[in-house]
Amino acid sequence: MLIALEGIDGSGKGTQALLLQERLVAAGCRSQLLSFPRYDETLFGKSIGDFLNGRFGALDEVNPFLVSLLYAGDRFESRDLLLKAIAENDVLVIDRFVASNVAHQGAKLDEDECEEFAEWIGKIEHEVFQLPRPDLVVLLDLPADQAQQLIARKQARGYTDKAADIQEADQLYLAKVRDVYLRLSSREPNWHRVDCYRDGNMRSIDDISAEIWRVVGDRQPGKIPQA
Repeated sequence: MLIALEGIDGSGKGTQALLLQERLVAAGCRSQLLSFPRYDETLFGKSIGDFLNGRFGALDEVNPFLVSLLYAGDRFESRDLLLKAIAENDVLVIDRFVASNVAHQGAKLDEDECEEFAEWIGKIEHEVFQLPRPDLVVLLDLPADQAQQLIARKQARGYTDKAADIQEADQLYLAKVRDVYLRLSSREPNWHRVDCYRDGNMRSIDDISAEIWRVVGDRQPGKIPQA
């Protein structure tokens, strides 16, 4: 089983992906966690870090079709690692996968162009690069203003010395990314949206984790222990 966690920056993907993987192991499943982009491990990943630090221009100055190839290339460069992890585990958990490419770069296009772009990315990553498709995509949904508050609390990251990279710093852009994610989640049968912000309050990490665990168990009845 391949599970991808998606969401805008600051939505808690890394935290929830780790909690899910640890819970799977505790329940007796062979499980591994991979995170994309792989900033320090691939040639494309290093270039993504340069892009996010503004080396190639401002966010609206770099063509989204070209930027998307960096992210796709990072996963293609990691393909052998990815396939090995799938073969050796019962459940592979991925913090960001192909949908993040669609959402982040598609957010820079109008809705019709975004639909064309999503199809293009799917063909590149899944057909040309032959990357596997997730069995389940969990979308951690969070309003952009709340996400930016959480981004401000992040610890230092290896790929940037800034408090926020060029994507994280732009709240309007994050809101557009969220819109693309919501459109994807509303039409794809293997997606589940988790509301991280409810009734004017952030849900607790444990509460969100418990919902994700229930969803994973529902998708694989009898295979994922519901402890």
